[in-house]
Amino acid sequence: MFPPGASVLVACSGGPDSVCLLYSLWHLRRLLRIRVEVFHFDHRLRPDSSRDAAYTRRLADRLDLPFHLREAADAPARGASVEVWARHARLGAARVVLGETGAERLALGHTLDDQAETVLLGLVLGWGPEGLSGMAPASGEVVRPLLEVTRAEVEAFCRSLGLRPRLDPSNRDPRFLRNAIRLQVIPALERATGRSVRATIARGAELVRSDQEALWREADAVAARLVEPTPTGCRLPAAELMGLPPQIAGRVVRHAIRSIGGTWALADVEAILDLGAGRPGRRRDLASGSTARRDRVYLSLSRTSPESRE
Repeated sequence: MFPPGASVLVACSGGPDSVCLLYSLWHLRRLLRIRVEVFHFDHRLRPDSSRDAAYTRRLADRLDLPFHLREAADAPARGASVEVWARHARLGAARVVLGETGAERLALGHTLDDQAETVLLGLVLGWGPEGLSGMAPASGEVVRPLLEVTRAEVEAFCRSLGLRPRLDPSNRDPRFLRNAIRLQVIPALERATGRSVRATIARGAELVRSDQEALWREADAVAARLVEPTPTGCRLPAAELMGLPPQIAGRVVRHAIRSIGGTWALADVEAILDLGAGRPGRRRDLASGSTARRDRVYLSLSRTSPESRE
């Protein structure tokens, strides 16, 4: 997670998980040979959200650490998921600060409880293997040092140091799906089974993630051979793509979509595979605004449709 000498940006909301993470890394900074900086994102979803920012700034000052505050410039669109909007806005701002500071790692305070909730959330929403594999302990510059630590252990840590983290009242609102899973679904599962299910769900996610990583390694190797850049996007041989196992073919298509700067959707992957299996001469407009075409030999992806360029 932490190369010696790395600068680590700790995302701290002021809540128990991120406060535990911040103090843990501060106490371990010499052992790990890292430099610690603090990042706080104000979503501006509550009238008193600035108090969370002020609290986190005081923590940074107490530990003599650089502090970086960013605020949301917009709000979730009507009907959009507040949770999804908040996550993307927060990570986007954090990555900007990573670039500005030159920090090599972004540390997030997700716990084992969060992992179990994420897996069940993915199951309910039909996220497929990606959802069931949960969150990775380390993915690129993002690391999650507390992913095997329970929320109860986090709260005990804060109590033992006399810390009084901020408590977000929205985390108790069961209208948010993740909260409903945390407050109602997991306790119901534990009552029904007579055992704690958080650790077993997390272990299952780890097994799925291991399989996922193996499939992606194979798919990336195939994509490096098949996906060919073009002036307008990329192309790949239709016959070879359709000769692959479906689990690999779908991932190669996703690789191709990402290679032209697109964001993949399951419907787009299925549409491209349908083109590959069909007759030449067809085309499909994709959700990202790009276009897929099938000619006699190739499936071609262009960054934008011709109509959008007129």
